[in-house]
Amino acid sequence: MFFEESSTRWILILFEFVIGLILYFGSKSQPFPAPSRKLGILILMMACLFLLGQTAPRPATVNGHLTFLSLIGAFGLLFGVHHMLRTRREVLVAPMSGFLFSVGVGGLMIQTWSTLNTMEQWSGFLALVVLSGGQVWLVFRGLLIGRLPLAWSQAGIVALNRGQISGPHGALACFEKAWDVDEEHLNPMAYVALHRINQFLGNDEEVEKWYEALIDSGGEEAVAKEWIEAIETSLSSINTN
Repeated sequence: MFFEESSTRWILILFEFVIGLILYFGSKSQPFPAPSRKLGILILMMACLFLLGQTAPRPATVNGHLTFLSLIGAFGLLFGVHHMLRTRREVLVAPMSGFLFSVGVGGLMIQTWSTLNTMEQWSGFLALVVLSGGQVWLVFRGLLIGRLPLAWSQAGIVALNRGQISGPHGALACFEKAWDVDEEHLNPMAYVALHRINQFLGNDEEVEKWYEALIDSGGEEAVAKEWIEAIETSLSSINTN
């Protein structure tokens, strides 16, 4: 390795804490925060165990850290890519898990680099290039262009069913993030929800604002009746309670 064994362990522990904190606090920016928050908590717990282990006579080895990063990164990648591309419910787990996996696998390769022959070294180098390219794609796809208007609408209706209208993950906040210039066919869903919710709250200015947006995007005819009924039913249940 480029650093002494002890220094490398501390660097890896710091890296684990950084990724765990990003996942935990970054989960608040996701429509469904549970996946990234749970993974963040898991990584932080393991980082704390590794930190406590530093005081032991035989702390976890660098290979132990790298193996953990590789395994948790692989699991997170499978889970995160599924959510990023299939369910489109969140986009944070995949790129963060990619960092874990890349550091873990790359570190294990470097650890054994001197024992490899020329062909194996070239294969390892190509694998590192592929890993780097894949990680760049994950960051670009997930963090830079990973808008989730449909997921925010789904999160909004979930919040509405719970009677949670205001707050960071309340129905209003979710639906306000549920429109996108690149997916205009989804916008009327958000607009009609915001119109009905503000009408329910008596916010006349907001009602007019979102009604105009709804009309400009095709009116209620552009929204499935089931969606409107679901919103009105949820609001009625809140009013009843």
